[in-house]
Amino acid sequence: MQNNSFQTDLPLRDVVFYTLRQAILTGELKPGERLMEIHLADKLGVSRTPVREAIHRLELEGLVTTIPRRGAEVARITEKSMSDVLEVRRAVDALCAELACDRISGGDLAGLKQACDHFELCVDTGDTKKIAQADVALHDIIVQATGNLRLIQLVNNLSEQMYRYRFEYIKDSSQHETLIKEHRIIYQSIVRKDKDTAAAAARTHIDNQKNAIIRQIRLDREKAALRK
Repeated sequence: MQNNSFQTDLPLRDVVFYTLRQAILTGELKPGERLMEIHLADKLGVSRTPVREAIHRLELEGLVTTIPRRGAEVARITEKSMSDVLEVRRAVDALCAELACDRISGGDLAGLKQACDHFELCVDTGDTKKIAQADVALHDIIVQATGNLRLIQLVNNLSEQMYRYRFEYIKDSSQHETLIKEHRIIYQSIVRKDKDTAAAAARTHIDNQKNAIIRQIRLDREKAALRK
């Protein structure tokens, strides 16, 4: 974890905040992992003050929780928190797919095809971070194609929380072929302007993600119980 991934003209407290947030979203800092101010400050080469401020901001975002007599730790992914986010994203993605059928430009349609191809190339690399970024880029094209500024803003507000769940899903390589097939169906439906199929595929895309993450949450819970 390094603090040089963002613009150098940002205030130090923001650099630390974004660095820690990215580490949480990508799983570098794992759910339940304690956030020790001294350790993080030493690792990032900063004082404890910006680390303390960053942890407080992350707590406000729901990415960090403070446990009495234990301190701050990365918020655990629960079925409830995940379901709340994906429930909204399911409806939003279906709407975006429907609107894109009518509104996507020729250039964006070509870009969507390229994004699908790029996603498949990233899957071949096995690099989880690259796969997640390619997935985000693909869906962003569909969202932007709606031309609905309110809808785009809503998706952006969900994106950070969504990324954490997306990353957990993508880490499971057994799901990669399913992701590729779902992307192809969504793309082909938008090409044909088939709103019903595009919306249904978008909902299935989220449903499969939700079910896979729930299985992982329950498996992790069972393993934790066995260790006690």
